[in-house]
Amino acid sequence: MTIQEKLIKDIEEKGAIFLVLIDPDEFEKDDLIEFVDICSKNGVDALLVGGSLMVTGNLEKTLDIIKENCDLPRIIFPGGVSQVSSKADAILFISLISGRNGDQLIGQHVMAAPGILQSGIEPISTGYMLIESGKRTTAEYMSGTNPIPRNKPEIAAATALAAQYIGMKLIYLEAGSGADMSVPEEMIQKVSKFCKLPLIVGGGIRDPQTAAKKIKAGAKAIVVGNYFEDKSTWSEVKDFAMAIHENQSVKFV
Repeated sequence: MTIQEKLIKDIEEKGAIFLVLIDPDEFEKDDLIEFVDICSKNGVDALLVGGSLMVTGNLEKTLDIIKENCDLPRIIFPGGVSQVSSKADAILFISLISGRNGDQLIGQHVMAAPGILQSGIEPISTGYMLIESGKRTTAEYMSGTNPIPRNKPEIAAATALAAQYIGMKLIYLEAGSGADMSVPEEMIQKVSKFCKLPLIVGGGIRDPQTAAKKIKAGAKAIVVGNYFEDKSTWSEVKDFAMAIHENQSVKFV
């Protein structure tokens, strides 16, 4: 079973899945060991690993530590072409379809593709959309693109539908790390109505109640990242998982 097939199977069985994003810049070894153990025992379905700008962190070392301490799938969430490693199980092969920067649509992918082939990891084609979130995010700055206005759900819906027609496998609506505002439910509803691909939503989600609202609106995967960089929040991992998994099962056809 591929990682993509596993994610879909988990969505069908649980209604939605819980993904935790780990930025190698933000975790020391001992804390990372403790945190991934908590994730493994409290309902997290897979770990995303990466960041828009890694300065001090080591991607491969982080992946090694995760593999040694839990069995959750390790999926690279790349911030650039250098973030490819055979130590992962898969990589989100992200095309930033909300912007008009050709380098982020296909240019970087051409450079990354041979490395992904050589690594042997599974690429999962993902249509990535930055959504206006109240402040300029690192992803917006680094990509050189403008986010989709949060009051224009029809633009997001049409963009996601185009990605589906092109042949992408996942849609990711991203408010950005540390966003003031998460992706609005109205936009999630509109995208999920038009597009039949599994919908990932992340950025600015800081409590289980908000995560549950995104699922009710149509999200099939919730990503929480920098909220868990504060050790005091780790006790909430299980609460997030329960809120996300509490919904009826669905089938993707």
